[in-house]
Amino acid sequence: MKCLSTTMPSAAAAILIFISGLLTSVNSIGQIKYHSNGSVKLIVEGTSNIHDWDIKSEKGVCSADFMFTPTGHLGGMTALQFTVPAESLKSNNKSMDKNTYKALNTDKYNTISFVANNAAIKPNGAGFTLVTRGKLTISGVTRDVELTANGVLNPDKSITYSGTYKLKMTDYKVTPPSIMLGAIKTGDAVTIKFDMVLKAV
Repeated sequence: MKCLSTTMPSAAAAILIFISGLLTSVNSIGQIKYHSNGSVKLIVEGTSNIHDWDIKSEKGVCSADFMFTPTGHLGGMTALQFTVPAESLKSNNKSMDKNTYKALNTDKYNTISFVANNAAIKPNGAGFTLVTRGKLTISGVTRDVELTANGVLNPDKSITYSGTYKLKMTDYKVTPPSIMLGAIKTGDAVTIKFDMVLKAV
């Protein structure tokens, strides 16, 4: 009996140490807030009956909460918010810009935004691939979309990622803009390209 009573506390202690180790490992996975600090580039590319066109902005703002594993690798994302002032989008044609703002109804809806609550992050060579589902809002119309981005965790722990997304303007009740009294008409389909650097807050 004496031998049994001595063994029981030792076994219980070992179990407690094991559980404690597991909890410590879980708690060591950290969540860190990131912000773009103005390092966002957005390009919208489209077509027309005359030539291809693009419109650009560097005024977007992005913030995100990333999860890191105990070894310092990206483990996931729990929140992401992106907004860009609609009238910060500029082309080389002022008439095109004016008609674009009219089509986007920027007097009433002055921002374009994307919001997501989580993302899957998988290793991809020297970087990672991020896939997230969220809500994209353009001209007051919100749709559920899936975005994919390729990213890199830099030595200074900043995160660089870029991606593309294709959509139809009419899906967001936006009439493709035209200029020169309709002589130049843009196509419905556009490609959105984004490139940004996020730094820990």
